[in-house]
Amino acid sequence: MNFFSRRSAAVDPNTANATGTREKRSFRQSIMGDRSNERNAGPRANTWNTRPTFGQWLKATWLDILTMAVMGAIGLGIYEAHPAPTRSFPVLFQDGQIVYPQFAYPLRNRIVPIWLSVLLGTLIPIFIFLCMQIRIRSFWDLNNAILGLFYAIITGAVFQVFIKWLIGGLRPHFLSVCKPAIQPGAANTGNGYMNIMYDRSICTGDTDTIDDSLESFPSGHAVAAYAGFVYLYLYLNAKLKVWSNYHPAYWKLIATYTPILGATLISGSLTIDQYHNWYDVLAGGIIGTIMAFSAYRMVYASVWDFRFNHIPLTRHAPFTYGAGPSAWDGFHDATFTRKAGWGVEQGNGAWGGAPGDASSGPRGTPFNGAPGTGPGHVTNGYTNGATNGLTYGQGHRPTYNIGRRPVPGTKNGTDAV
Repeated sequence: MNFFSRRSAAVDPNTANATGTREKRSFRQSIMGDRSNERNAGPRANTWNTRPTFGQWLKATWLDILTMAVMGAIGLGIYEAHPAPTRSFPVLFQDGQIVYPQFAYPLRNRIVPIWLSVLLGTLIPIFIFLCMQIRIRSFWDLNNAILGLFYAIITGAVFQVFIKWLIGGLRPHFLSVCKPAIQPGAANTGNGYMNIMYDRSICTGDTDTIDDSLESFPSGHAVAAYAGFVYLYLYLNAKLKVWSNYHPAYWKLIATYTPILGATLISGSLTIDQYHNWYDVLAGGIIGTIMAFSAYRMVYASVWDFRFNHIPLTRHAPFTYGAGPSAWDGFHDATFTRKAGWGVEQGNGAWGGAPGDASSGPRGTPFNGAPGTGPGHVTNGYTNGATNGLTYGQGHRPTYNIGRRPVPGTKNGTDAV
C-alpha cells in the first residue's frame, strides 16, 4: 500500500537533488493549486511528487478517461462500418492474364492477430513501467507513463480507422476473397479504358471478408505496435539516460532498442501472411511513431533533452525550464539509473546541460541583471564547489543557473546501474 510513499527525511539543500520535505499537502495545493508559495519558500519547499487519494486522482484524470472512452467508441464504430469509397480495380486482361498478381495471394491466417498486436503494445510497456517503479517509486511518474501510452495507442487507432474507412486499399489476398464472376477469355464488360475496370459488384465472396480486404491502408497492426513500443523506447531512454551526459553501459542501448525490434517484427509479419502491402506497414509505422512522440511530450517535460525527459508534467502548473533543481518538484530521482549522479542526492552535476540548451541565462555565467549582485550574489554554477549552483543574495530568494562542471561520482560506486 505504501509502495509509492516516500520518506520525509530532510535533504541537504546544497545538493542537486534537494527536493525538500515530502509531507502531504491538500490536493489543490499539491496538484492543482498555485505554486507561488512553493517558489518563495526556497530549496526546502514541499514537492508535488506525492501519492494522491483515489478521489484526488480521479478528479485530475476523469476528463482524460472520458475522452479516451469516447474516442474508443468512435473508433470501434468506424471499424465496424462498411468501406465508404467505391473503389475500381482491374481483374483480367483480354488474354486472361491477371492485371495485378500482387493482389491474388491466397487468404491465410494472421501470424499476429490485431488483438494480440494491441495487447503486446500495451501490456509489455505497462509491465516495464511497473518494474521501473521498484526504484523510481513515484505515483505520478507511473500515472503519466500509462496515460501517455493510452494517448498514443487510442489516438493512433482512431486515426488509422478513419483512413481505412475513407481511403482504404486492396489487401494482397483481395482477388481470392472477392472471387470475381469473370471468365478468362470472355469479353470485358467493365468500364474505363478497354472496359477492364470493375467494382465490388462483381465479387461473389463473403461480404464481411470483402469489406476487410478493401481496407488495407494503413496497417492497424503497425500503428498499435509502433505507438506502444516507440513510446516505451522513449521512456527507457529517459529513465536509463542512454543519451545523456555520461557513457552508459552497452546493455542499456540494447534494452532501449528492443521495443523497436519488437514493433518491426510484428509489422513485418504482415508481409509474410499477405495481409498488408509494404506501404501499408510503412504508413502505419509512421502514424504510430508520430503518436508515440506526441503523447510522450504531453506527459513528460522533454523528449530528447536528457536533463528533463524523465520529469512527469503536472496537469495545472507549468514546469520551469532552466531554473535549476528547485523547479523539478521532487522528481529529481525519477530515473532508474543511478550512474553519474542521476537519481541520488549527490547528483550535483547531473542536470548540467550543454551550450544552447534551455536555460534562464548563459552557461557558466550569472543571470543578466539578477538581483542581489555583490556579496552573496549568484555565481557561475557554484561557489568554491560548496553551494551547488546557488547562494543567497541579501533580501532575495535563491536563483539557479546551470553551470558546466565535471560530473561527480555516484554514492553507490561503479556497480550502480
